[in-house]
Amino acid sequence: MNERVAVHNTFVVERIYNASPTRVFATWEDPKLKELWFSKADEFDFRVGGKETSQGGPPGGPIFTFDATYQDIVPNERIVYSYTLDMDQTRISISVTTVEFKPEGTGTKLIFTEQGVFLDGHDTPALREHGTKEMLDNLGKQLDNI
Repeated sequence: MNERVAVHNTFVVERIYNASPTRVFATWEDPKLKELWFSKADEFDFRVGGKETSQGGPPGGPIFTFDATYQDIVPNERIVYSYTLDMDQTRISISVTTVEFKPEGTGTKLIFTEQGVFLDGHDTPALREHGTKEMLDNLGKQLDNI
């Protein structure tokens, strides 16, 4: 029998974008803008209590399911959501994420804080933080193009 392990971790990733908080926030609330840097949503209901879900993965590989619920939204300032991540039928993590949008000169300082529990060795905090940094870098590239 495999040993059950729950690894708890919090990480913070900060980025400065050359766009106003309103513009950066729009890339999170508009599904067409969000799919340019995040996975395309199968369900997208951006309101407190609303859900966002998506599925995908590499060809021939496992299917990853992202299932989020928005817990708090303050337009142009803050988004808090909780989510689970499954790999095929296996739950690999459960997280609470806070995204803050702070004015920084003529741009925005985005502060992304994730508090997660990573289950049974299927995912690690280091891998999640690395993926988050890449995701937020992709957001920056998209902001430069829109």
